[in-house]
Amino acid sequence: VAPTGRAGGPGQLEAGDLPGSERYAEVPRRLLLSAAASFAANGFHGTTTRDIASGAGLSPAALYVHFPSKELALHEVVRLGHEHAHTILTGPEIEALTGPGERLAEIVARYTRFHARHHLVARVCQHDLRELEPEHYAEVLRIRRATNEVFREVVASGVDSGVFRSDVDVRRTSRALISLAIDLVRWYRPDGPESPEQLGRFNAALALRIVGA
Repeated sequence: VAPTGRAGGPGQLEAGDLPGSERYAEVPRRLLLSAAASFAANGFHGTTTRDIASGAGLSPAALYVHFPSKELALHEVVRLGHEHAHTILTGPEIEALTGPGERLAEIVARYTRFHARHHLVARVCQHDLRELEPEHYAEVLRIRRATNEVFREVVASGVDSGVFRSDVDVRRTSRALISLAIDLVRWYRPDGPESPEQLGRFNAALALRIVGA
């Protein structure tokens, strides 16, 4: 599945490029991967159902068997991307980190790596979110807000405990740290000079300097 068109050039999507797609049977998984690649390359309105089906090596009618509309395929791609982004910022490994500085560095590094490793899917999550039907948009927005709250809580805990500077604006700083990772979908290239791990470490260190840790 090799998209071309939208800024970002061609990209080859496999099951691991869309976290959660491995839970699907082979045919719907191929359709979702093709949909993600096509949306990333050409946008929602620039992608046809025929594009999605042919990208999966299937007949034009195949999409409707598993996803009755193009919007439903978009919803699955965007939902899976947002769910994974939230999952990697929560759980026992994060909770085991004792200080807000450690937690902030880890979630910024993880969020950055996600947007680099899965930059095509993350691009769809950012650029085509508002193409969802209202009910689907509201569902994804709840996940997105929960993810944003992870950042806000960590920054707030650092300020309250005196680990971060007392003059840190929690809301604006959290938003800025989130944007550090999200902006990757605009320019990241897998063949570029920096790996997801390098970018994760850089943004984590930058985040700690921003809050004065």
